Amino acid sequence: MSPTKKKATKKTATKVAATKVAKKSIRKAAAPKLIVGNFRYLVLAAAISTFLLIVIGGIVRVTGSGLGCPDWPTCFGRILPPPQIEAQIEFSHRFWASAVTSPLILLSAFLAWRRFRAVRLIWQPLFWSLPILAIQGALGAIVVLQELPPYIVAVHLGTAFLLLALLILATVTAFRLHHNPAQADKLVFRSRFARLALGGAIGLFLVLVTGAFTAAAGATYACSGWPLCNGELIPSHPLGWLHMFHRLMVGLLTVHMVLLLRAAWRTQRTQRGILSAATLTVVLYFAQILVGALKVSMQFPIYLLGLHVATAAAVWALMVVLVALVGLAGRSNQDEAREAAKPVNRKQRLTDFILLTKPIIVALLLVTTYAGMVVAGKALPSFSLTFWTLLGGALAAGGSGAINQYIDREIDQHMTRTARRPIAAGRLTPAEGYAFGLAALVISFYLLASFVNLLAALLSLAGMIYYIVLYSLWLKHATVQNIVIGGGAGAIPPLVGWAAVTGDLSIPALFLFAIIFMWTPPHFWALALVKQNDYARAGVPMLPVVRGEKATRWQIWLYTLELVALTLLMPVFGMAGGFYAVAAVLLGAWLIYWAWKVWKVGSNKIAWSMYRYSSMYLAFLFFALVVDALV
Repeated sequence: MSPTKKKATKKTATKVAATKVAKKSIRKAAAPKLIVGNFRYLVLAAAISTFLLIVIGGIVRVTGSGLGCPDWPTCFGRILPPPQIEAQIEFSHRFWASAVTSPLILLSAFLAWRRFRAVRLIWQPLFWSLPILAIQGALGAIVVLQELPPYIVAVHLGTAFLLLALLILATVTAFRLHHNPAQADKLVFRSRFARLALGGAIGLFLVLVTGAFTAAAGATYACSGWPLCNGELIPSHPLGWLHMFHRLMVGLLTVHMVLLLRAAWRTQRTQRGILSAATLTVVLYFAQILVGALKVSMQFPIYLLGLHVATAAAVWALMVVLVALVGLAGRSNQDEAREAAKPVNRKQRLTDFILLTKPIIVALLLVTTYAGMVVAGKALPSFSLTFWTLLGGALAAGGSGAINQYIDREIDQHMTRTARRPIAAGRLTPAEGYAFGLAALVISFYLLASFVNLLAALLSLAGMIYYIVLYSLWLKHATVQNIVIGGGAGAIPPLVGWAAVTGDLSIPALFLFAIIFMWTPPHFWALALVKQNDYARAGVPMLPVVRGEKATRWQIWLYTLELVALTLLMPVFGMAGGFYAVAAVLLGAWLIYWAWKVWKVGSNKIAWSMYRYSSMYLAFLFFALVVDALV
């Protein structure tokens, strides 16, 4: 072989060897991230399971089922419980603890010890969770065998919260390391906000544990009024003193929470996780106070007692998430001071927060909500019920709109219709929009659950999840049928209104849902025809982008005919009267005329008119339903 060929062969071999080393290094560097990526969901499952265990345990207490099985570990000496409801509830709590939560924690700790001993904030919390889990089980047995002594109940809950905190710390660390492998493996609290977060966590823990002791000692029912105790500022009974002491602690922590929220919105405006966790922690804390006050003033209904327990666990979980995120970020006073020093136009910010909610869409949804209330009751609902239902509905729709703008912030920049939105234009940070939207959603749920009814709150929650998760995160970018399937989110408000008045749902309510469901595709496809270039640039598979204008115009025509036919079925089946029938015919003919023009003529100007008129059509149609129900 010639020297030249030998040199070339050697050079090639060197390149191959270097390539192999590089690939091996890449695989080695990527491996920990992949392992953390798989492992983090296991730890998350353990944390969620522990949270649910705490909630179930709270339900056991508020339903008086704590001694449903007077022995331990069996239930009346049996493996399976007797048919009594108290025994069934208590047994479900034990089963969840032994068959779900404990195995998840044990497996997480084992894998952490095997694979993540180099990551202290993963394996150490999971290691210490094992003795606390054992203590928790022993305390549970003592609670049953000694018939619920108050101090043991309080310690039992306290250890449960410590266990949840350790699992959440490991979970947050695993998720942060997955997205940022260079993340420091230590908690650093060196800023004023960090100290506020730590102080809030300590204060919250004391409030929750003393609250559990108050409940276990029977002091929950010692004060039947709020804020006074049985109309007295100074209680006349020792249990009343215990109850009022708990309220005093809640009041002191309330001041701290307000300071925490103010500091978060001044110094954490770019920190999505921290700002959102701080905001939701404070919102849930005040929701806890609201539910606690209402359960006392409303003579302790079971659903509010259960909601009170679930909220306590949720606010503690979020507080631990906040502390973990703050500690991992390790920001200094200088970092936070620079962020707080950025100029803020308060008037513009207020306008931007309103724009985040998509107020025009909110107004249309409130029309359908109120129509559902009037049609359900065949009368004007009371001012109080109307106020709370519409306020809760506005917050639900507005919060969903804000989260949608956060999700779409990048594609909004490529569309002329949305480029000036607050987040897309940079007037609000993504963290601010996200935190604002989440807060609005949570407040909406608690207002509806507290002042309307639980069914209305759950239906509203379903609408939020439908719009944010099913439509915004998945359908919008996954299928050309995004608007067709996603239309169900906008169709839920009349169901909320109906449930607010009646407390249930019936066939006419489902017709209202179906009308909006069928109205949504022709309405938004008309807009998509006008803005199809925007949707194409943004990569959103709207019908005119994927199938073309001709197919879209035809679909608008078909859906409009089906919509109008559906509206005419209500008087046919006796669910509406003559006034509505006449209005449905006239409004339907008007909408069909514009759909026909979109199909036959096909200009953008006509499609835009169809989009605008279809909004007016829905508003007038539901107004006709209201008038028809009242005459």
